Amino acid sequence: MSYDILIKNALTRFSEGQPVQIAIKDGKVAKIAETISEDASQTIDAKGNLVTESFVNGHLHLCKVYTLKRMDDAAMGDYTDGSMGGAMTAIELAAKVKEEYDESWIIENVRKAVDLAVKFGNTHIRAFADTDTKAKLEGVKALIRAREEYKDKVEIQVVAFPQDGVVRDPGAEDYIEEAMKLGADVVGGIPWIEYTDADAQEHIDKMFAIAKKYDKPISMLIDDAGDAGLRTLEMLAVTTIKNGWEGRVTAQHSRAMALYAEPYYRKIEYLLKRAKIGVVSDPQTGPLYARVKDLYKAGVRIALGQDDIADAYYPYGRNNMLEVAFLASHLMWMNSRPEMEILYDLITTNAAQALDIQGHKLVEGGNADLVVLNASSVWEALWSHEAPLHVIKYGKEITAK
Repeated sequence: MSYDILIKNALTRFSEGQPVQIAIKDGKVAKIAETISEDASQTIDAKGNLVTESFVNGHLHLCKVYTLKRMDDAAMGDYTDGSMGGAMTAIELAAKVKEEYDESWIIENVRKAVDLAVKFGNTHIRAFADTDTKAKLEGVKALIRAREEYKDKVEIQVVAFPQDGVVRDPGAEDYIEEAMKLGADVVGGIPWIEYTDADAQEHIDKMFAIAKKYDKPISMLIDDAGDAGLRTLEMLAVTTIKNGWEGRVTAQHSRAMALYAEPYYRKIEYLLKRAKIGVVSDPQTGPLYARVKDLYKAGVRIALGQDDIADAYYPYGRNNMLEVAFLASHLMWMNSRPEMEILYDLITTNAAQALDIQGHKLVEGGNADLVVLNASSVWEALWSHEAPLHVIKYGKEITAK
């Protein structure tokens, strides 16, 4: 057999310090062994560096990247206040940028962000596009366009996202359905922003109806404020179970979880496991965040996400998941080497599980979506959070020049 790519002198997270060789054929990891005698069309010398699965970003508002220059700092101030009591106000202020939404300038920003994803080995993005009576379909069109342009390098899952609500924004539901007809991949939602619990449940039910009609997964921004009384995570989990959508739903943020009383948290933890809901936390973009360590320990599908890049909510970001994990290490005090390994899971294998991405594991038969890092250990990789030396997607090298 002749392989497509042969990676030599590689360390893996589980090779116990011993170098191995990794052979790739037809987009899959064909063989992992100390020595592989067959030849390959391309040989990569890892030079004793770590080879792992490529990175997965389970939450990015890709239609908003680099829009901070169009905004003042009012929204960010409300959103990042220590109590997060002004989160709803922040969303209302940030909506102003959508008055100028146009596919022609959005796509240019999107390309810049996705080029960075390629550079930093981030080959899967769940990308949110505001889809409502203000944004209409401009963001969705830009993201679908980018999805096709980058389909050989980055898997972009386009989420049609009713940022301003559904019940409180009459007409948004119709735009979500139109987005699915255009080719969006995921039905979005943000039920906590509705005015009443009844409206929040109606929001969830309407989005589930569309998801079932088009047989699509669901991603909802949940309880993204400093209010322990928010209950849309519970609503989402129960509705998921009732609709038989287990394993096809993710909950982004869930920041109110940080304030739950312990008995209520335990109930939510159970429901998340039963519903097989993935939770994507973004601790770098707000002072509250989901109980990541507890969720990981409990076996909940937990991941980290970038969330924002230079927009009204967060002024930084490079589509670099190692950088996200580096920041999370400080914010959540996960500084021991075993905890660093957990953080690495949260941007690779666990993140893939949260999004129901199959085969994203460095094993024989797994997808050949890999990175050769400029580091010999997870500790060094997080410490430097540098771009990988080599990035492989679908079994082909796509490393940025």
